[in-house]
Amino acid sequence: MISTRYTAHLGAMFLAAAMAAVAIAPANAAQSCGRASWYALTSKTASGERMDPSKLTAAHPKLRFGTKVEVVNPRNGKSVTVRINDRGPFIKGRVIDLSKAAAGRIGIIRSGVAKVCYRVVS
Repeated sequence: MISTRYTAHLGAMFLAAAMAAVAIAPANAAQSCGRASWYALTSKTASGERMDPSKLTAAHPKLRFGTKVEVVNPRNGKSVTVRINDRGPFIKGRVIDLSKAAAGRIGIIRSGVAKVCYRVVS
């Protein structure tokens, strides 16, 4: 007989392996809510293009480069559509990093970090 602890361990290992095998989420991933921050560097992004703080772009840990995402600030109802061109955020609890221009459109420049909801649009 296999113990419950052993079965749970195997399940966790299988889940980790499955997540590693599907490292990039499909463009039709479900919507999500969480904390967002913004950045305004001019270095190269993970996609190879130069980061331009004046463009409506964002960093996401798994969505494919080029995916269009609508980001909404639930506090004021403002929204912006961004294109994923980088990886991040790398801080626990954050779901997306926005360019300075995108953050300005939804009113989170001053706070730096805010709750947002996002959904893939294409």
